[in-house]
Amino acid sequence: MEDVARWHREAGAERWGVTPETFAEALARSTTKAFAGRTPSAAEIDRYQQSLHLADLALACACMQGHDAAWDHFVAEFRPALYRAADAIDRSGAAREVADALYGELYSKSLFRYFHGRSSLATWLRSLVSQRYVDRIRETRRLDPLPEESSPDAMVARTASANPDRARFVSAMQAVLVAALAALEPRDRLRLRCYYAQEMTLAQLGRVTRESEATVSRQLARARKTVRADAERRLREEHRFTSDEIAECFSSISEDAGTLDVGVLLGERKESADDRSKPEDVS
Repeated sequence: MEDVARWHREAGAERWGVTPETFAEALARSTTKAFAGRTPSAAEIDRYQQSLHLADLALACACMQGHDAAWDHFVAEFRPALYRAADAIDRSGAAREVADALYGELYSKSLFRYFHGRSSLATWLRSLVSQRYVDRIRETRRLDPLPEESSPDAMVARTASANPDRARFVSAMQAVLVAALAALEPRDRLRLRCYYAQEMTLAQLGRVTRESEATVSRQLARARKTVRADAERRLREEHRFTSDEIAECFSSISEDAGTLDVGVLLGERKESADDRSKPEDVS
């Protein structure tokens, strides 16, 4: 509890009436999320918690508890910046409508539970607006009619693979890719989701992330390299695959990537008949 008391003081949590116990719960949620799948050492926990945006985490805790002064401070400090971010995404006002709807969700308090302090509260909010805006675009695209079978745009049926181990390899790849993608920073997940799941151009993605096309391209390349390295490690350590089997795993999805839904892998969509989206933690 000494560390919790220290972080509680540094966060200025008393200003919002957040108790050490409540703050400890928030720290525990954040730490559990960050080290999912393994037990960190005390030193790792200390370094991680020290890196958090503690003041923002305390404010989120207070808003989640319905502290009026904290909410007033949140609206005064973050709403203008959020509107500016929305206008940068879409100057027609569509993104601002998304921002307004997001405030309704935030006011219900439960959404603050998904803020873990790994990024600043402002960055988390911008990511949420971007994500919800992309979701709206995707929902619109879902309503577009499918091409006629005779159309050049019609989808060609895939030929089943003759490799008897392919199902096992694809299953393993799906598991490790979900874990590797979940371990990425929220901003990296946002770039990958927009680029691959939403098929945005680099220019469109740059408007969402407020980056140049060159920066977006470099960040995408870095994220892809990180995901591949993490996936290879997990295949080797968790599935005990040999180097040849790992190569077969990647080959199995390169031949037919359609079986791996990017939206599902990134945690934004459930594998269900109606293909409904599910909330993503973008803390």
